[in-house]
Amino acid sequence: MRQIALFFLLVITVLSCKTQTKSETDWIYLFDGTSTEGWRAYNGDALPPQWIIKDGALTFDTEARLEVDRKGGNDIIYSLEEFDNFELYLEWKIPEGGNSGIFYHLKEGYDGPTGISPEYQLLDDLKWEEINNATLEPWQKTAADYAMYTPDESQKNVKPAGEWNTSRIIFTREQVEHWFNGKKILSFKPWSEDWYARKAAGKWKDYPDYGKFKTGFIGLQDHDSPLWFKNIKIKKL
Repeated sequence: MRQIALFFLLVITVLSCKTQTKSETDWIYLFDGTSTEGWRAYNGDALPPQWIIKDGALTFDTEARLEVDRKGGNDIIYSLEEFDNFELYLEWKIPEGGNSGIFYHLKEGYDGPTGISPEYQLLDDLKWEEINNATLEPWQKTAADYAMYTPDESQKNVKPAGEWNTSRIIFTREQVEHWFNGKKILSFKPWSEDWYARKAAGKWKDYPDYGKFKTGFIGLQDHDSPLWFKNIKIKKL
């Protein structure tokens, strides 16, 4: 009996290891801290010089920005592959008053990603209003589906500027989920009656191509403030 029990324990252990290994290999690293391969400017041929690797993070360096005498607008994309259903994970931090975003289902050929691609908003919720002397709408705050769906503020663990956060986007045609620092803070059904009603009544009513694409690139937004990203990975669903 003891030998049989040990046999089944061995089988379970082997299957567990195989499952774990498969789960790990399902992830595609878009940025692993060592290379910017695949990243380039939106509508461009190369990565803008302001985007560099610094201390293992993909960084928008404002000092490099000054050297090339150009301000914001250097949004970037991972150009090696387009994705439809996916789980995207990354870690990020911004300075006080910082602003950025994560784009998906992004297509090129437009003036910019905004107005075309859904955006997971990244913002310094704690200091942005004070620094900019302006009031934010709920759909402008961190982890919102920008200008469409608002996060559950009671579930948000907002960290001060300069500290690392984690974000996850899970996209399927049945449901989209936004996660922030380990908690799910919003979900919605894409291309539903509710989705189209929000689009028609809000910021995107004059943007006919907003959110219409079912597949596209992953992108990062440059709003002309320092940015840091690391451990950017994606899993196809």
